Amino acid sequence: MTAFLPPAKGAEQEEGEAFRPKFDSAGLITAVACEAQSGEVLMLAHMNAEALQKTLETGKAHYYSRSRQSIWLKGETSGNVQMVESVATDCDQDAIVLKVRQQGAAAACHTGRVSCFYRTVKQDGKGGYALTFDSREKRFDSGEVYGKE
Repeated sequence: MTAFLPPAKGAEQEEGEAFRPKFDSAGLITAVACEAQSGEVLMLAHMNAEALQKTLETGKAHYYSRSRQSIWLKGETSGNVQMVESVATDCDQDAIVLKVRQQGAAAACHTGRVSCFYRTVKQDGKGGYALTFDSREKRFDSGEVYGKE
């Protein structure tokens, strides 16, 4: 496994050509997956150095599960693999954006939806807020795929 260069200071980090991902104190970097063709945000997750390295090496998105404390290949259980077309980093290299082609049922969310961002916050007319769902149908039954409720 290739080790990443450590973060640099100032212009070298922000303007340089070397990829120097800046992992947080838990060893993670924020990763946003977007659909390559439309640009729609599909999900937000985290990667540790190993997950990022596997993603770059295989062209398939790997993430780090904070709850399970382990790396997971997106789609390993569901078949909804994310094929990575490009990886971009922000100015200080503490977040990345993956442009992916969603395989399988073309659903990124474990609930069976196209995107994990399937609800929009709206004012409820009573001084509070409520969530409204997008109109797209679920692509798969999460209970059948994951064996849960």
